[in-house]
Amino acid sequence: MTDITVPARKPARPHFSSGPCAKAPTFAPEKLAIESLGRSHRAKIGKTRLQYCIDLMREVLQLPDTHRIGIVPGSDTGAFEMAMWTMLGAKPVTALAWESFGEGWVTDVAKQLKFDPTVIRADYGQLPDLTQVDWSNDVLFTWNGTTSGVRVPNADFIPADREGLAFADATSGVFAYDIDWSKIDVCTFSWQKVLGGEGGHGVLILGPRAVERLESYTPDRPLPKIFRMTKGGKLIEGIFKGETINTPSMLAVEDAIFALEWAKDLGGLEGLKARSDANAAALDKIVAERDWLGHLAADPATRSKTSVCLTVEGADTDFIKKFAAALEKEGAAFDVAGYRDAPAGLRIWCGATVNTQDIEDLGPWLDWAYATVKAAA
Repeated sequence: MTDITVPARKPARPHFSSGPCAKAPTFAPEKLAIESLGRSHRAKIGKTRLQYCIDLMREVLQLPDTHRIGIVPGSDTGAFEMAMWTMLGAKPVTALAWESFGEGWVTDVAKQLKFDPTVIRADYGQLPDLTQVDWSNDVLFTWNGTTSGVRVPNADFIPADREGLAFADATSGVFAYDIDWSKIDVCTFSWQKVLGGEGGHGVLILGPRAVERLESYTPDRPLPKIFRMTKGGKLIEGIFKGETINTPSMLAVEDAIFALEWAKDLGGLEGLKARSDANAAALDKIVAERDWLGHLAADPATRSKTSVCLTVEGADTDFIKKFAAALEKEGAAFDVAGYRDAPAGLRIWCGATVNTQDIEDLGPWLDWAYATVKAAA
């Protein structure tokens, strides 16, 4: 067997997982504020820190005062489920699906909520024809398909005079792209993505039309306590002022605050976008220089700049498993195998918490892993 040269330099931070993602580069556990730990989240200090976290998210996201922000249980999934179970049913439903999480919402709408949705699909690597969407319906879509690396290019496909609500699962999109909030009625995400926060908590953003729906429509189904956002026909405003539905981890909240303060020091949203853009460009250069690597998302206009999904020539699931394992064993890259339901390939997180130098240093290691696995076949 021919000797395969091991690259001399490893990524300093080989954390390329697409969730939970790399921590902020300046993170260290001892830097977290701990005064709220061991205290009730309903005590003054707990409410103050939760509200501060919400205020920081609003500032960094450049979210208008028309939209409310709530910290909710169950990560992005919990937040999106809350929205679907409490608001869907007033109008017909259209669901867009071009990767596994979008398909998950189709399943929930059809099999759990028992609606008959209009489903507009596209294969992995493609985006559906957005001109087909009937906006007299409520519309569910993922802003950035984490498992396919395909995103909507912008919010231009959403009409200002829509009758239905726009539900955006934006968990890999917020803090990485400009979002026209006037076009979004419901947005959900987890801070474990672009902010590199800890898992378990979701964020639910409601525009005024979503609040109007909650206050004017009562679903004909039982709602678990953690889904209920109204009382007596009125929005429970406390949820959006740090009075969470269930007990949050104040350690996770402090971790999110640290990441948001780091983002603010970068220049806020513009700084975060610049880092993601630079990372995606560095990875794109690596792909362009190798004929055995490709982008699953062929169109650059709809290609993710956060969860970048790559094709590997001749690779099947077993090949990718060995490829990722070889990199992990060397401590050169962690968690780079594509999502289990996606076509066999690699997935490299390029969000703002990753350093561009680490992306650049990854290139030779991809060559090494590819050659190593091929030689052993």
